[in-house]
Amino acid sequence: MGGHHGVQIPTGAMEIEGDLHTPADCDAVVVFAHGSGSSRHSPRNRYVASVLEDAGLGTLLLDLLTPAEEADRENVFNIPLLATRLSAAARWLVDTGAVAASGRIGYFGASTGAGAALWAAAEPGAQVAAIVSRGGRPDLAGPRLAAVQAPTLLIVGGADLRVLELNREAMQRMQAPSRLEVVPGATHLFEEPGTLARAAALAADWFTRYLLPSRGEGPRGEEPVP
Repeated sequence: MGGHHGVQIPTGAMEIEGDLHTPADCDAVVVFAHGSGSSRHSPRNRYVASVLEDAGLGTLLLDLLTPAEEADRENVFNIPLLATRLSAAARWLVDTGAVAASGRIGYFGASTGAGAALWAAAEPGAQVAAIVSRGGRPDLAGPRLAAVQAPTLLIVGGADLRVLELNREAMQRMQAPSRLEVVPGATHLFEEPGTLARAAALAADWFTRYLLPSRGEGPRGEEPVP
């Protein structure tokens, strides 16, 4: 059954909170991993989620840490821990039937959340069919980048120079189909007029291509952008 729901997802000895939107007969869900200092209530991620929902995709916005865990700054940058929670959320979607048995799962990561998404996607048997990073830190996935198989779109602001450099370096280490899209004039948080809308449109195009191929041309390879 479709709709919006608050959900609790078991991750070992505790549960994490999420906001799930699924259309009827949900064929694909994009799981959001926010960056440090943010939450599932982030207006930027919620805006992107609304664009994806308008495109027919389900969304799951998560807090990968409990409030008590977030109080320890080391946890905020513990990429393996965040990735473990993201993988648990993907399994939960399948186990609970929130996404159809033949459906697909994508990851949308912002800032440190992008590092966690790529780390999780590199796990053997990872159930992820596409990844989008917005202003992300793919370098935080380190040596795991080469093991990622899901097609990956890296969206970076043209004025976010250091992160742009890190994304270009990370792309050279990736084997999966990947693409870099630079949004002119955007800084790290995409706060400039029109820049977040551009990032959301790029994400929607990528996810519908790889998660809902029956509605478009179907999955196809992407040549890395220098």
